[in-house]
Amino acid sequence: MLAIKDLKVKISEVDKEIVRGFSLCIGPGEVHAIMGPNGSGKSTLSHTLCGKEGYEVTQGNILLEDESILELEAQDRATKGIFLAFQYPLEIPGVGNLSFIRAALNSQKKARGEKELNPAEFLKLVKQKATDLNIDMEMLKRPLNVGFSGGEKKRNEILQMAILEPKLCILDETDSGLDVDAMRQVSKGVNALRSSLRSFLIITHYQRLLDHIKPDYVHIMASGRIIKTGGPELALEVEEKGYEHLIVNK
Repeated sequence: MLAIKDLKVKISEVDKEIVRGFSLCIGPGEVHAIMGPNGSGKSTLSHTLCGKEGYEVTQGNILLEDESILELEAQDRATKGIFLAFQYPLEIPGVGNLSFIRAALNSQKKARGEKELNPAEFLKLVKQKATDLNIDMEMLKRPLNVGFSGGEKKRNEILQMAILEPKLCILDETDSGLDVDAMRQVSKGVNALRSSLRSFLIITHYQRLLDHIKPDYVHIMASGRIIKTGGPELALEVEEKGYEHLIVNK
């Protein structure tokens, strides 16, 4: 599914290398979690995978289904099946939630040479997905994320995932700003989207999210690379002892 090979990335503005020889393989249907202290390069990695401007790959490669995506723009990577759930989703006044999601879906369908959905077909699809995820349709009639609570913003992104059906979902600190109930609701939505063909990369500081979304693998990232890999028990170790003992031993 996804193969990251000896990746080095620097921030263009400050000419500073953040990701330093990062390698990771994620198979179809697998859920991988990356944990690490602030400044370890986690968000830089997620932005690089999605093709955000301002990040320069100086070494290595990123393969999605055995095809390099390094030369693809962000929208083309999305068309290929990469979805990034933001830490803090933006509010966009004047843009309807449903209009935004329909435009995104039809843009991808057009790029793939597929038939675009008319308003009636799209509304039927949205109602089905919203029902499956227990999301109130009234929320979808509002401007995009405007006045949404933290939990509503994240659940809205889960709905976008359900409609766009990406191959790889990247959740960048999706638990930020969520209370226990909201995190449980968001996690339930993510778990509903798990399948043998869809992979997840979860980036988080805290083990608590992984109580609800059980990963297959947990990776500890420090100084721009993975320093240790294990199962869910590794997240519990970090919760108990912190990161310092893992970093010191490297």
